Amino acid sequence: MPAAKVSLFIPCFVDQLFPETGLATVELLKRAGCEVSYDRKQTCCGQPSFNSGFHKETKHLAEKFIRLFRDAEYIVAPSGSCLSMVKEHYGELELAGSVRDDWESMRGRVFELSQFLVDELKITDIGGHWNGRVAWHTSCHGYRELGIDQQPLTLLRNVEGIDLVELDDRKRCCGFGGTFAAKFSDLSVAMGEDKLEAIQQSGAQTVTATDDSCLMHINGMLQRKKMPVQAMHYARILVGE
Repeated sequence: MPAAKVSLFIPCFVDQLFPETGLATVELLKRAGCEVSYDRKQTCCGQPSFNSGFHKETKHLAEKFIRLFRDAEYIVAPSGSCLSMVKEHYGELELAGSVRDDWESMRGRVFELSQFLVDELKITDIGGHWNGRVAWHTSCHGYRELGIDQQPLTLLRNVEGIDLVELDDRKRCCGFGGTFAAKFSDLSVAMGEDKLEAIQQSGAQTVTATDDSCLMHINGMLQRKKMPVQAMHYARILVGE
């Protein structure tokens, strides 16, 4: 069976702040036998501008994304949030003619990392070893818009040595929500404090999720509270960092 050809999409948060997540993603895809390529011309998916109401500006970013990835066999990214923008919200932009046709054709080939490994390649054990208790937080966009739920948990449960626990009310938002955290900072912090309480009660040394944006928000609050817990993308746990 020929190797799956994966075009890697690396979201802004990963590119600028968490490159380790991108490197871990490549390692996991190679373990799965995939042929991985990365186009340096890729840019933001457009979600921040879209959520702020700048749809005309977002349209230009969407058109660039579609042109860049329209011929890919698979498009995979370590983020449910950004891919929900690509798969769902590009449809709300005024894409015309062949660009919309290309997007419609491309949507079914766009996958978050765990979706691709578990649902498409039927892999449930990607290897890895981890010592310690890890708490799972469910990121909103991936769960509510893409149906990402058990896929990453399936992979994590098969990591040797891991003590995996699910946070109480794990599907409650952490309070980040992109520009929401800037516009409604008091509410964002209050939601984050609820999440910290659940993390503390779990007894975990590490908290993980599908999106580094959520984990950045959680980690900032952990540091301010001086809690001895690290926040880390699940891809990094799967490779055993």
